[in-house]
Amino acid sequence: MVFAEQVHRTSHEVEIAAPAGVVYGIIADTQKWPLYFPPNVHVERLEGDGQHERLRMWATANNTVKTWTSRRELDPGRRRIEFRQEIPAAPLTGMGGTWIVEELGPTSTRLTLLHDFTVADDRAEDVEWVLRATDTNSESELGRLKTLAERWTELDDLVLSFEDSVHVEGPAELVYDFLYRVGDWPERVPHVDRLDLVEETPGIQVMSMDTRTADGSVHTTESVRVCFPETERIVYKQTATPALMAAHTGQWSLRRHGTGVTVTSQHSVVLRSENIERILGPDADVAAARRYVRQALGRNSGATLNLAKQFAETAAPAAR
Repeated sequence: MVFAEQVHRTSHEVEIAAPAGVVYGIIADTQKWPLYFPPNVHVERLEGDGQHERLRMWATANNTVKTWTSRRELDPGRRRIEFRQEIPAAPLTGMGGTWIVEELGPTSTRLTLLHDFTVADDRAEDVEWVLRATDTNSESELGRLKTLAERWTELDDLVLSFEDSVHVEGPAELVYDFLYRVGDWPERVPHVDRLDLVEETPGIQVMSMDTRTADGSVHTTESVRVCFPETERIVYKQTATPALMAAHTGQWSLRRHGTGVTVTSQHSVVLRSENIERILGPDADVAAARRYVRQALGRNSGATLNLAKQFAETAAPAAR
């Protein structure tokens, strides 16, 4: 006799002092999820037409990195989004749910997040693991979404994105190798004082790093990196950020042309406005924080870009 798998269900909700359209818009824009939602590391949109979409996602769950493919059905009229994992990550055999956005008033919204899931043989330890991960991640996502949505009038000012590029007259493989072998950075990159790296799954790197800024102070960050050698990209999400940033994501990417390659470092940041005056002084404002973060991040990533350029161009004759 074959028994049906036990379906487990969870429900989480929060009231948000923001328009329902703002809340729905944040949930619908999965490309910004790594920047907006603490557990989410990276999202690849595989296909979509505005109502249906297919996504590859990477996220942390109980301090491990999981990846899966999901399909979503978007209904902006009813402000509902249904999702179902196409290829669930173990120990799941199925996972889905619904985002429900309810308008309570012009600037008042109730957001409900429903999940249903199954695990193989309904093993108690696996059910407990998934429940703990679902509860932790859902509460983290709803809490951050509430914070962001309630600052919707200033969100554009708090979000900062920029990029820097260098041209390398050398093999793209050497540039990618320099960026991928982040464990060698303390010997190769002067502003990196310490770096601890774990790569249990090839291409998924979990790291803790101490970096030295221009004023001599040292900042400790923790990050997850997802490496795509086939497209010569490395994306990352800082899971522990300096006090001035609520979130920080980025990407190293290579674009080949002719005999060389253009290497680009891209950053996206959400500023932590409540810490601006404490860190930058009583006269500092959001504009000053944007300038400070742009300069600090650009200085370090720019130095790394130039070191990658030097490495590839110096090693290129021997590599040919």
